[in-house]
Amino acid sequence: MSDPTFVIAVTALVGLTVVVAALLRAWHEWLALKRQELDKGQPRFAVEIEGGAGEGAARIEIADLKERIRKLEAIASGVDL
Repeated sequence: MSDPTFVIAVTALVGLTVVVAALLRAWHEWLALKRQELDKGQPRFAVEIEGGAGEGAARIEIADLKERIRKLEAIASGVDL
């Protein structure tokens, strides 16, 4: 019964069980958080710009504004586009 291989195997099995139990609990808590966000109707870290658009639309709008600024600077310096 005091074989070192047996002790190591049992210890590893207990450690693995503890890790799996902790990960399972974290997974359930994460699912509960996502369910709560869905019930609430909005994500926890929603990035919004004017008009209520999300992060993807914000990036498009920023790119559009950069393009407009570039064109205005070209007009101001007298360069034809």
